[in-house]
Amino acid sequence: MKKIEHIGIAVKDIDKAEECFSKLLNTLSYKRETIESEGVVTSFFKVGESKIELLAPTRSGSPIQKFIDKKGEGIHHIAFEVENIEQKMAALKQNGFVLINDQPKDGADNKRIAFIHPKSTGGILVEICQEK
Repeated sequence: MKKIEHIGIAVKDIDKAEECFSKLLNTLSYKRETIESEGVVTSFFKVGESKIELLAPTRSGSPIQKFIDKKGEGIHHIAFEVENIEQKMAALKQNGFVLINDQPKDGADNKRIAFIHPKSTGGILVEICQEK
């Protein structure tokens, strides 16, 4: 793992959350992106070498909507940048981690992503990501 790439925060209202984090961080979101396949709109803020990713559902039944329904708004996941996502996935599996994804998939902010099941990480959803 190279570094913490971002912390994902589930929110109900992306506009309201962007306004809040713009004031909190004294900067504007540098990117808003909709990922249709996941039913989510994302908004990114740069904080030092890491980022904050706001995630809001675009449809009922999306993974983020299910998370909010179950746990409310808040921290959804922590993402780590990796050099080679396929190699890291294989190493994680070899070390007993359960992956949610069998193959990397396209994510927001020009990344290839995969998730580690929270049952493998003490209840924390962990994402690994690699720049495309």
